[in-house]
Amino acid sequence: MNVQAIHDLIRVVPKAELHVHIEGTLEPELMFDIARRNGVRIPFVDVDAIRAAYRFTDLQSFLDIYYQGAAVLRTEHDFDDLMSAYLSRASADGVRHAEVFFDPQTHTARGVTFPVFMSGFQAAIARAEQELGITADLILCFLRHLGPEAAAETLTDAEPHLGGVVAVGIDSSEIGHPPEPYAEVFGRARALGLRTVAHAGEEGPASYIWGALDTLKAERIDHGIHCVEDPDLVQRLADERIPLTLCPVSNLRIQQFDRMEDHVLPQLMKAGLLVTINSDDPAYFGGYVADNYRAVADAFQFGAAEVVDLARNSIEASFLANTKKERLLDELNRIAQDP
Repeated sequence: MNVQAIHDLIRVVPKAELHVHIEGTLEPELMFDIARRNGVRIPFVDVDAIRAAYRFTDLQSFLDIYYQGAAVLRTEHDFDDLMSAYLSRASADGVRHAEVFFDPQTHTARGVTFPVFMSGFQAAIARAEQELGITADLILCFLRHLGPEAAAETLTDAEPHLGGVVAVGIDSSEIGHPPEPYAEVFGRARALGLRTVAHAGEEGPASYIWGALDTLKAERIDHGIHCVEDPDLVQRLADERIPLTLCPVSNLRIQQFDRMEDHVLPQLMKAGLLVTINSDDPAYFGGYVADNYRAVADAFQFGAAEVVDLARNSIEASFLANTKKERLLDELNRIAQDP
């Protein structure tokens, strides 16, 4: 297949997105619209000024502006608009199911309560399933830089509002914030019936991935690119079929790699890991999920087989019920036979 045919296949192949932060889908145009609606002043004169600020040198430089952007979100209407915009864009990229991170502490710190953002998210998710045929679940993330006590308080506050929440995770600044202190709150979450994931090995070392697996009992590792520093860890991830939710464009934008051709994705695929392709914070990094597929397909000259394998991995790595996975895999197999 030629390059255009591969790009066309990427757009239509059914896939799941498992690593996307809803606050990171806030496009500059929507940021301005919501800021005007809410009378919130933002430190940018126009959309071009916002995009010009999206030059990141590392994870922290991204997070600084990310939290500024999220500050415009105040009402149920805002959170509905945010989720609706993402699900519409994801559906156009062939995403049939999304498991979407949200950061409650980013909002509760500003006085926005769980009923406000949860109602907005849930309304948008229900409407998208009805109108677009895309399903979505939520993953509640704790901001690791705020510490385990704050995470425990957040989980307590969240308990009456867990409809549509399938898992908990940790995100935000990784360096200097290992996973082990969050073992207790993750144990509480599991007792509530929630699954567990964890950002680890994005900027942090391979030891953080070990910690996420052994102390948090993480069922998926978000990012995980630094696993290559430890051959025993790579072997474990392969043997136990622990998914990695890779975000190649994001990795490039925060300068984990100089070029896409330097990314560890092919190395991980060759080692037999269950790797998936995702967008992370697409409004800030300039690439939704299909953009990420195209970027790696172009860099590594992937054909239809690799594209289909990555899409299959995303469905298998999801927290969907087996019957729903089987339906999506059947649809994927039909397209793979006649792309």
